[in-house]
This record gives sequence, structure tokens and C-alpha cells, in this order.
Amino acid sequence: MGAENLSFVLEKPYAVKFEDRPVPNVTEPHDVIVNVKYTGICGSDVHYWTHGAIGSFIVKDPMVLGHESAGVVSKVGDAVTTLKVGDRVAMEPGIPCRRCVRCKEGNYNLCVDMRFAATPPYDGTLAKYYKLPEDFCFKLPESVSLEEGALVEPLAVGVHITRQGDVKPGNSVVVFGAGPVGLLCMAVAKAYGASKIVAVDINEDRLQFARKYAATHEFRSARVSAEENAANLIKECDLGVGADVIIDASGAEPCIQTAIHALRVGGTYVQGGMGKNEITWPIAAMCSKELTVKGSFRYSQGDYELAVKFLETGQVKVKELITGTVKFEEAEKAFEGVKNAQGIKTLIQGPE
Repeated sequence: MGAENLSFVLEKPYAVKFEDRPVPNVTEPHDVIVNVKYTGICGSDVHYWTHGAIGSFIVKDPMVLGHESAGVVSKVGDAVTTLKVGDRVAMEPGIPCRRCVRCKEGNYNLCVDMRFAATPPYDGTLAKYYKLPEDFCFKLPESVSLEEGALVEPLAVGVHITRQGDVKPGNSVVVFGAGPVGLLCMAVAKAYGASKIVAVDINEDRLQFARKYAATHEFRSARVSAEENAANLIKECDLGVGADVIIDASGAEPCIQTAIHALRVGGTYVQGGMGKNEITWPIAAMCSKELTVKGSFRYSQGDYELAVKFLETGQVKVKELITGTVKFEEAEKAFEGVKNAQGIKTLIQGPE
């Protein structure tokens, strides 16, 4: 298309266009300009495309989509020491204020002044060039491709969720939802040394993939009560008195309810999937079991580094998750595919 910084822009629900935006300049000594090569599409991208909003984040002005990206460094600021032009990098797409209490304690994902790519009013990474601070660009090892680099972002989400669960060697871990994030949580739990990893879903194809990918067992949810589903899960997967850790990557109310009943006394529950704003919660089971219940939001200190290290060592593999690549001019096809649950992870090539 010949544009200097061709970008994929959302104007309103289901209305997108290609637009030549200004090429970002180095304005701070630690700035890095990245030539974006591959971008993955996730549920939040599709939700903005279909609804124009996620909760209180509303698209009021045209916004560039995308936040799961990898690319090649094209320019660096004077103070940049860890990267040079030509380096291949995974791009962490959220820039915190660095000054608030949450930032200083390492939980910068909870910064109230976070500037996150493709979250209104901030533009995303589906463009030819994107600017990031040096310490939010992670150099890819030679053994890791740029396509795999685009999956560092969802892998970092899986790392953070699994860290929230404090998964330890020998643990039994159940993951509800065998989509990209659920699969990556399973892979990370395996890397942490979990001895039993159960994938729970209603989609047979996804369950079969999960078993080949990282799960040791699979369980098909049935249309029965949460207590009965939990009892069947524990029995079929030989979980004894219940699972040590359960992660929900589905956001589905019946899954969440089943999970609480399937945990052992003193177990840990992590909510990774986004669902309805309010649900019915088994509070008696949570209290009587003295469960640890945690939320999980994006990623924070050390999650990206660990994600890259997992790829470098081969402890986690993401190549199998890439089920398709489309050219930049066909970006909307990728959104349609994800909306229709086609494949696992679709990548969009950067503009020529």
C-alpha cells in the first residue's frame, strides 16, 4: 500500500479502515521504535471491534487495534544500551506511570495511569511502527522466531495467572477453558512442575488439542449442578480430596461455580477469564474450605522475562498454537476468524 506508517484503525463497531499515521519519533533518551512484524489477535481486540467498548473503556475516537506483537528495532534513543537497530523483540504493550505505590511495589499492571495499547484512548500495535521504552522491549533469542515472539504477550498472561496460583512441583492443577490463555496456563503449570494438569472444556477438538499440548487429563463439563460436575471431575481425574489449584480461563459462571466445589480444603482459585460482571458465588464452600481466591490482570514484574525464557529453553512451546497468518491488508479476516472461534491463534503480518 506504500504508506509510511500504515495502521489498522477502528472507527466504531464493525467499521475499520487502513490509515497512514505519522511515524513515531524518538522523543525520550530510552525510546525504541519497532517495525512491527507480527501481531496476534485476542478476545479483547475482537470485543472492541464488535462492541466498541469493554466495560468503562469506550472507543470515542478512531483507535489503532492490536497489542500482541513482535518486531524489529528500527531506531533507538541516545540512552538505549540493551538494544540496537536490527534486534528482534517481543513488545510489552502497557506503559505504567512508574511513580505510584502499585508501580513501586512491582505491581505495575495495577497502575491507575496505565497507557495500554488498544485500550481507549491509546492506539495499539497494528501499525508499521510503534514506540516503546527500552525496558518494555524484550530481545528474542535466536532460537525464537518473530511469529513465536508475538505470542510472548499471551504467554506472559499465562505466566502471571499461574504465578497468582502459586503452582508448585507436584501440584494438581485444573484449568477451565482450553482457549489460548487456558492452554498457555497449562503449559506454564507443566513447566512449574505440576504433576497433574486437567483441561476442562465442552469443545471436543480443544480438549484433544489440550491433551496433546500440555494436559495430562481432560474433562467434559456436563449440564448438571456445579456440585455434581465437581464430584465427577474429582472422580474421573483421580483428584483425591480435590485439586490443589484451579484456574478459570473461561469466564463462564458454571465453570467458576464448579471450580470452587472441586478444590481441596485450603486450595487456591485464580480467576483469569473475563465473564459477566456479576455471578452467583458458592460463598459457603469458599469459606468452609478456607480457599485462597485471587484475580489476575495482564502481567507485571518479571512475567515477560520468564515467558521469553520459557521459549528459549523449550519448556513452553507456542508454535503449535499458531493456526494461521494473514496479510496486513486482510487484517479484518483475522478478527472474523477469532470471532467465529476458528483455530487457536491467528497472526497478522506487519505492513510491507
